[in-house]
Amino acid sequence: MTPVIAFGEALVDMLSSRLGDDTGQETFTPYAGGAPANVAVACARLNVPSQFLGMVGDDTFGHFLIRELKSHGVDTQGVVLTKEARTALAFVSRDSSGERTFDFYRPPAADLLYRLEHLPQGVFEQPAIVHLCSNSLTDPEIADTTLAIAAMAKRAGCLVSVDANLRHNLWAEGSADVWRVTELLDCADLVKVSLEELDYLRGGHSQEAWLSQRLAAGVKVILITDGPNNVVLKGVGLDHTITPPQVTAVDTTAGGDAFIGGLLAELSRHGIDENWYQDSAFLTRAVEIACRCGAHAVTRPGAYAALPTHSDIEALRNT
Repeated sequence: MTPVIAFGEALVDMLSSRLGDDTGQETFTPYAGGAPANVAVACARLNVPSQFLGMVGDDTFGHFLIRELKSHGVDTQGVVLTKEARTALAFVSRDSSGERTFDFYRPPAADLLYRLEHLPQGVFEQPAIVHLCSNSLTDPEIADTTLAIAAMAKRAGCLVSVDANLRHNLWAEGSADVWRVTELLDCADLVKVSLEELDYLRGGHSQEAWLSQRLAAGVKVILITDGPNNVVLKGVGLDHTITPPQVTAVDTTAGGDAFIGGLLAELSRHGIDENWYQDSAFLTRAVEIACRCGAHAVTRPGAYAALPTHSDIEALRNT
């Protein structure tokens, strides 16, 4: 199997006890999270070798995150501890259907201090699937590091995966920098973007024009998600729609990460030769499995704890 290497933020999701308009006493329960860290755990729980690269504070929450990553089988040799900043926190509120909103305590935060010199020696010497997202673009220095890692991985022959995963309140301006996010997307072989994110990023362009621009830039496969609705699979010679299982959502925090993690796990097993993106039948099956992964995750609270195993996604095969 091809290993998966996820780079970016690991943080603690402080999940509110309230749902919707509940007026009872509110408490917050800490769950290990962070989008790329979630993806690393998702792959490990599906028995795919995975590694997480990032920085956490040398504090209670940072050590908690490392323990949680290890407990799920993620290689943490590339996780750096620092005393220069604290581990990031995200306070998560949910509405009655499990949709969440985030209040981030970042910046400053430890994950923003990761630099190229922190990379493990020889990290991209062997073929790998390298996963990133836009949350590590929000400050200039970490953005430069992220784009450099994507370029290094690409030059080394790795498959680069990017989830747009826009969190506008992480950006100093209050909205994501379209140019910077697009720059990272265009470094990828595989892009995941929600319909809402696509509409934000495309600006005045039509959806088809925006998708064509990404494919012309070298992206091989684009996945467009829309919560519980159909997933669209786009690429050169690809235009498929996949219907996910219908479930009752409790907490959607890890849904997208479980989806992309499930897809990368299938790619890991399939192998990433130069023609991987031309196998339409395989990609359709892989997205169907990814949909089951996402559906399972939203039926449980938290991130790592909600990510599925093989038996979990088998149970959703006929849902």
